[in-house]
Amino acid sequence: MYFQDRYLTDEQRLMRDTCRRYVDGVVVPFLRENRTREWDMDPTARLVPEILEEADAAGLRGLGVPERFGGVALEPTALSQTLALVATELARGDSGLADKLVQNWKISVLISQLAPEHLQEEYFARYNADPQFLMAHCLTEPRGASDRWLPYNAPSVNMDTRAVRDGDDWVINGRKHFISNGYDASLFVVYANTDDAVGLQQGTSSFLVPRETPGLEVVRCNETVGGRFMNNGEIAFVDCRVPGDHLLAHNDALAKAGIYFRPGKVLVAAKSLGIGVGAYEETVAFVRERVQGGRVILHHQAVASRVADMATRLEAVGALLRHAAVSVDEGSPDADVLCNMVKVFASHEVVAVCKNAMELHGGYGAMLEVGIEKYLRDALINLHSDGTTDVSNFKIVQAMFPETVGSYAG
Repeated sequence: MYFQDRYLTDEQRLMRDTCRRYVDGVVVPFLRENRTREWDMDPTARLVPEILEEADAAGLRGLGVPERFGGVALEPTALSQTLALVATELARGDSGLADKLVQNWKISVLISQLAPEHLQEEYFARYNADPQFLMAHCLTEPRGASDRWLPYNAPSVNMDTRAVRDGDDWVINGRKHFISNGYDASLFVVYANTDDAVGLQQGTSSFLVPRETPGLEVVRCNETVGGRFMNNGEIAFVDCRVPGDHLLAHNDALAKAGIYFRPGKVLVAAKSLGIGVGAYEETVAFVRERVQGGRVILHHQAVASRVADMATRLEAVGALLRHAAVSVDEGSPDADVLCNMVKVFASHEVVAVCKNAMELHGGYGAMLEVGIEKYLRDALINLHSDGTTDVSNFKIVQAMFPETVGSYAG
């Protein structure tokens, strides 16, 4: 699959092996001993601090942080490929944990590209000093989410969250929801309208907002069906005053956010692949040991056929994932369309893989203490993560037939 040795550099092989030791030695034992812990309704009590502390000790939190600020140096010409590899391994253990760390990686890259040097020094120092320090990317709003990524670039689809200049500061008012890491984050990248007279692409700015800023309130944790070790949140901004130097991008924030979004699609697909690989590995172990009808159930043709189907789907996802990640690293013109393709393809194929895994476990597949049902719940989240599959399909068609731009979604 995607992480086979023949495709990897020495650096990538080292990162894979480091992550694999962490997942198998820390994450998997925790999950097996705490099957119902993700259902604790206190979001702060779900994931024990040691999980992120061990990730920090393994160097997995420093990906995306510039080396001069204590981060882990990665080969820039293979950055998306390496991050996809590590995200796949992490999601094989737990997709919610993978999402916690993936958000940090992507936002670290964004900050390193857009923030002034003194803010990079300040916030990366805080990040490095605290293994529980998480970051969140605040774009989605109650009135608009994936649909805003269609090309209806008009004032009527602008952000409801607004930022107004007041002296040397910016004052932000609005609300963001469905925000990954939103409930726990210590630092937020916030998008807001700063020019009502123009379209979304020309009138949206982004700001770096620490959690302790007056006027920023984390309102609630959104209780999701899967990925529950990442606490999705809703955030309100009421006269939230941000210093002028915390402006990351003025009026062209969405264009500059491509360094976050393009690899983001690849990483959603990588997390899907990791979920599928985890479900496949546990299912193979089960069907090679379980005896029904006088024989190991893998020897029943119906079971063997399903296992073959699962493996084939995962190989196909891995191949397209590798292709998309390489296109991003090379700056290929087809990178955008490939990123959307792999995000959609991976999410659907892995749901099918996890459905097979659950069914091959029979009644055990529905039992919390066995844990196979968790893979299906986690896989379902990626149908909606980083854009819905329908909107992603619209973007694929728009890239293939640019003369039709603007004619979709009614």
